[in-house]
Amino acid sequence: MIIKTDLTVLVLTMNEEKNIINCIDSVKELARRIVVIDSGSTDNTISLAESLGAEVFHHEFENYASQFNWGLDNTNISTKWILRLDADEVITHDLAKEMAEEMEKHKDDEVNGMQLKLKQCFLGKWMKYGGTYPFIKLMLFKNGIGRIENRKMDEHTILSSGRSILLKNDVLHYDFRDLTYYIHKHNWYAIREAQDYLENKMGNSVDALEEGSLKGHRKQKVLYYKLPKFFRAFAIFIYRYIFQLGFLDGKEGFIYHVLEDFWYRFLVDAKIYEYQQTGNKIENTGALK
Repeated sequence: MIIKTDLTVLVLTMNEEKNIINCIDSVKELARRIVVIDSGSTDNTISLAESLGAEVFHHEFENYASQFNWGLDNTNISTKWILRLDADEVITHDLAKEMAEEMEKHKDDEVNGMQLKLKQCFLGKWMKYGGTYPFIKLMLFKNGIGRIENRKMDEHTILSSGRSILLKNDVLHYDFRDLTYYIHKHNWYAIREAQDYLENKMGNSVDALEEGSLKGHRKQKVLYYKLPKFFRAFAIFIYRYIFQLGFLDGKEGFIYHVLEDFWYRFLVDAKIYEYQQTGNKIENTGALK
């Protein structure tokens, strides 16, 4: 049995009726409060979330960072801890128990954040190889200390003080929607990634507040963007699919790495090239429709 903790779960939604039930069900015994920030759902997301006890707020989407930070600032969160959870993520029972224990253990010390390990599912199969597992993300943090950095893409939680620890159990990350949606979503991501690259000149610096796995991730991205355009998409595919053994995940792994590492990364470079050649203003993506 899991006892309710001094925790608020914050979830951003936009037409997530296929995912929201599993997401909320996974934390409703753990959290004192579940807050959903919706950016204009036209399906049953809102009614489903409310039926499961979540409080739903409405705010127009600009980007993930500003949307999440708006939720931190405008929903009267008073709990000690806050969990950043996407609608297609599920907290396992074992992880919920571990989180409850660790939140109580560290409620009054310098541990102000907890990193969670995400287990990625693609086309119904868990991706084990190719650098896919574990994807580590700082998702749980003390109120007033954690905040999402102001980036258009690849935004992470940054702590203003203290340190974070890594928990043992997994978050399950999967989306019940199809490849058509996946491709549409990644085209949306590519616009934001190109915008983030051009606006922030990726690779010039690493934020001093970054720690652990995030600092390592940013350094890898710096090296990636030093490679020539287009070639780097081939390079990252070969590296992850061959040298990091992505081929061991079978047909699903092949499709995943072709789309995620080659096609998506090539598309980002194509958009960067387009903007640099034409000088056109980068479009505002808004919410993913």
